[in-house]
Amino acid sequence: MTKIQILSSDRAEVRLELAEAGIPTEGVADLGYENQADALPNEQYLQNMAARQANQRTSGMTGRDMPKEGLDHRAPKPSWLRVKAPTDPKYLELKDRVKSAGLNTVCEEAACPNIGDCWASGHLTTMILGDTCTRGCAFCNIKTGKPNAVNADEPVELAKMASELGIKHMVITSVDRDDLPDGGTGHWAACIEAIRAASPDTTIEILTPDFRRKEDHINTVADARPDVYNHNLETVPRLYKTVRPGARYFGSLRLLQAVKERHPSMFTKSGLMVGLGETREEVLQVMDDLRAADVDFLTIGQYLRPSPQHYPIMEYVTPEQFADYETQAKRKGFTMVASGPLVRSSFHADAYFAELVEARVAKLSSKKDA
Repeated sequence: MTKIQILSSDRAEVRLELAEAGIPTEGVADLGYENQADALPNEQYLQNMAARQANQRTSGMTGRDMPKEGLDHRAPKPSWLRVKAPTDPKYLELKDRVKSAGLNTVCEEAACPNIGDCWASGHLTTMILGDTCTRGCAFCNIKTGKPNAVNADEPVELAKMASELGIKHMVITSVDRDDLPDGGTGHWAACIEAIRAASPDTTIEILTPDFRRKEDHINTVADARPDVYNHNLETVPRLYKTVRPGARYFGSLRLLQAVKERHPSMFTKSGLMVGLGETREEVLQVMDDLRAADVDFLTIGQYLRPSPQHYPIMEYVTPEQFADYETQAKRKGFTMVASGPLVRSSFHADAYFAELVEARVAKLSSKKDA
């Protein structure tokens, strides 16, 4: 994977630099390139990370960085965003099982509104490498600070749960572990391989960090051959500096493209939050960029503010607008699209994976017939 560093201030030169880096430039170079340097200088990045770890806190923003506008997140939400508290016995059973196994789930850590629905159907997203992130994104509810040591038994525990519960489709995510030399990628591969060995019929979907955009680290995880490789862009490039300061839009885009280039048959997936102040035109541009990277599956959901310390909600996007986004995304060529107020990256991932496979088979059949 070519390392990308956008230096030019002229859009024509940016387009040339992207082309030389191996990124299709149709549409991509029309984005806000000014915030998309490859990364902070290594020394400065490590200093920033050390400062966050020294002052462990819930992720979010400091007062001076907080946008002054936004909706009151304590006010009643629109009817289409209200969910009932989970009470299903299957949800309670799975909750006990996760607790007894000492596993973490992003469903709980990120306060997902769909936890009752998904867990009642036996579907959950496990979170490996601990519950403390080395980054502090402005939208995320997972705590930031100095992580604990990696649980070496975690791959075996995950594999055991997949086998004993007969899980058909398992979704795995993780915190960022910039403190580890390999970003945690060796542990990622070990988890995938353990599940494959213990439960060969289980399909595996992963939602990864960017691993600081290092080629060998990304390859380690991709080469473990998950069925779906998901990496979320999260928002439009204009908002990255505030909403996702530890990441880079072009770096995340290139990661998805590189995975598909290395393993063309692997499904790739990405997700967006809306309601952060983005425009419709910016969302459509991101769709074009993802299609240029040959991404198969796009999810779009409403951002919900976890606390007053997090980025404010600028808009509650209506179900009609979500339907429009889904229509536009399908027209642009995504094999699968999930767009709705409560959609999250792993929302009904098992059912969507089955549809994704069927859609690919149908597409291949139509090509043969032609």
